[in-house]
Amino acid sequence: MLLLGYLGDLELAGGSLAIAFANITGYSVLSGFAVSTRVGNELGANRAYKAKLSAVVSIFMAAVMGFSAVVFATAMRHRWGRMFTGDEDILSLTAVVLPILGLCELGNCPQTVACGVVRGTLRPSVAVNVNLSAFYLVGMPVAVGLGFLGFGWAWVFGLWLGWLLAQVCCAGLMLCVIGTTDWDFEARRAQQMMLANESNGDVGIMDGQEKQLTNVVTLTS
Repeated sequence: MLLLGYLGDLELAGGSLAIAFANITGYSVLSGFAVSTRVGNELGANRAYKAKLSAVVSIFMAAVMGFSAVVFATAMRHRWGRMFTGDEDILSLTAVVLPILGLCELGNCPQTVACGVVRGTLRPSVAVNVNLSAFYLVGMPVAVGLGFLGFGWAWVFGLWLGWLLAQVCCAGLMLCVIGTTDWDFEARRAQQMMLANESNGDVGIMDGQEKQLTNVVTLTS
């Protein structure tokens, strides 16, 4: 929103309407919270297969939600703005921007839910690093470059294209992280952490490897 303000009043108004549309598609955030809890519970119960199944189903449903957002944004591109303004210039800009925003949701929904899956495996730093890299190292330079240094049509849509690229990169990276996750290992790690907690032991996790810091947990059968 701050960068949109520097482009001018018309772009700010059109961008505000597009962001208002994005706010009603924030259900993927709630889905991320839900799947994070579900995956964590399944791993804690030593059910690696069900944790993986929960992750796959949730991401698939997120992709369906993202596709639905694309269809809805495209269908509403000429009607959405009229609920807020009658200015034809703003309406024309909003009609062009909304389909791009819909494509952003096609990447945003799966990546948001995928972040929830990763949080459920107790690896929040991975999700944070992926988001920071995608949005600030890829998306922002492209958005600023096209939005302020571009020419022709690029200056109008540069910020949105940068956002789209960031979402695509973030979704791709998160899917790679989940696709390479060793669910059996994550389940064993969850069990060790639970046992350590019950035994008042402290277990440190670093780079996916367990390092016991105090009180060795001994299992006897």
